[in-house]
Amino acid sequence: MKIRLCYSSIRPVDAGDLIENLNDILSKARDFNAKHQIYGVLYYANNAFFQCLEGEEEILNDLMQRIMQDPRHHEINVFKAIEIKRIYFKKWSMKYVQKSSKIDLFFQQLNADGFHPSMLNEDVLPQFVNELLQEEQTKLRRKVGLHQRGINPYL
Repeated sequence: MKIRLCYSSIRPVDAGDLIENLNDILSKARDFNAKHQIYGVLYYANNAFFQCLEGEEEILNDLMQRIMQDPRHHEINVFKAIEIKRIYFKKWSMKYVQKSSKIDLFFQQLNADGFHPSMLNEDVLPQFVNELLQEEQTKLRRKVGLHQRGINPYL
């Protein structure tokens, strides 16, 4: 049975470099998901994650158990999984969307001052997932030092 499984979590302050964390999460997710026909989206803003996964129930339940052990995620809130007839995120093994003004507007309608996954519940979750489906995928850029940019220091 195909399901949609969503969760939110808080990124600990001492979790290390954010860009390295996101690159690691996305590269591992994309590899694993491609091999197991899992599709989805990861949203990160305001020190919080939201992820929506679509695929076979057994695989997603096992994956969720591993995510719950990941030290980059605290205060994990797993939403009720729902059965789906089709995969909505079929274009992406793991779409990444960074902080977005459209998402902030969505949360302002929920009386929040921006992305706060604690405001999500079973009633508004489908609308939020639809917002993420419509957002453009973000290309994650690595930090680049002066030498990698072709700039030579004159000291």
